[in-house]
Amino acid sequence: MRVKMGLSQKQREELHKTIADYLKSMGFHSAHSEFVKEAELPENIEDKFSGLLEKKWTSVIRLQKKVMDLEAKLAEAEKEFHSGGPTRDKRDPSEWIPRPPEKFSLSGHRSPITKVIFHPVFSVCASVSEDATIKIWDYETGDYERTLKGHTDAVQDVAFDHTGKLMVSCSADMSVKLWDFTTYECTKTLQGHDHNVSCVLFSPNGDFIFSSSRDKSIKMWDVASGYCTKTFTGHREWVRSVCVNQDGSLLASCSNDQTVVVWAVATKEVKADFREHDHVVECVSWAPHSSYSSIATAAGIPKAGASGPYLISGSRDKLIKMWDVNSGQCLFTLSGHNNWIRDIVFHPGGKFILTASDDKTLRIWDIANKRNSKTIEAHSHFVTCLDMHRNAPYVLTGSVDQTIKVWECR
Repeated sequence: MRVKMGLSQKQREELHKTIADYLKSMGFHSAHSEFVKEAELPENIEDKFSGLLEKKWTSVIRLQKKVMDLEAKLAEAEKEFHSGGPTRDKRDPSEWIPRPPEKFSLSGHRSPITKVIFHPVFSVCASVSEDATIKIWDYETGDYERTLKGHTDAVQDVAFDHTGKLMVSCSADMSVKLWDFTTYECTKTLQGHDHNVSCVLFSPNGDFIFSSSRDKSIKMWDVASGYCTKTFTGHREWVRSVCVNQDGSLLASCSNDQTVVVWAVATKEVKADFREHDHVVECVSWAPHSSYSSIATAAGIPKAGASGPYLISGSRDKLIKMWDVNSGQCLFTLSGHNNWIRDIVFHPGGKFILTASDDKTLRIWDIANKRNSKTIEAHSHFVTCLDMHRNAPYVLTGSVDQTIKVWECR
């Protein structure tokens, strides 16, 4: 018994011709001749049916993915609606947070991603990888732009200066490279570290570069000359990450020696030495002034007395700790990740912290209430890095799964 399909006579004829073309192109000659005979088709099929079945098939798969993404967005919106969460229109931009599903998943790297970062001016971002390359992408369209090559081993970190005209990268090849981002040329290679260089960044005014290394040191380089002007020593193990405060006067570093150290840039003097983590400290970040009132609420101190500076750190002990640099105290600890914490950033609005972890999640933390307010299953493998745009509603994550994901905030 033939099942009646909901197709018109014309659609049915076109489908038969498409199937006949597919059977012929795949070399199924006996099946093709039988089908043509039974479907009463002409021996020669018009060219317009050539390859049509494959095209229709792939477009159906694309549409299915689109439908699944839209269904996930709808489920997310319904959940927010029923739980009384503010909709995007009512929500202040300082409260926008990333929402699944991701807007884009960018692939092209051939090894784990080690760092992702937004450009301060253009709608592009940079990613670096253990495949020794730097890739540039347009985060608004999801398009790949270019690859910058020069390092001979895993690239560990990348940063832009405040103008976005200069970019700096560092690598396991023990070098720091300075790039002109208008021409994409490497203009200087800074040599001086004796081991893997794990972190690099510009001073706020763009005149200096700071780098940290597995050689246990932090170096300060003059951008104009390329010379190393200062070396900070004191850590007993690999210095994982380094971060400079808003006015460039203080440097914070974290290390495999399980400490977080604050240095005075001008004198190299140690201002604070925090030792409460029980494992390697992977990441450290200065709290922006916009977060001071939330930090005061969380720590139970009067807002008038919240003068800062404050510092946050993430560790392989799965904990996040907030530090008061002046008092030398740990103000509070956040727990919730089930594996190493790999990267940490403050939301520009100052109410949230975002963290990336080897538990494959991106988490958003409400500072004032000291709670994990959202967990996003971000990647299929460890999430190694993240960045949040200062002005546009986007977040980036990078992973050992070799992809970079762009998340829209609302």
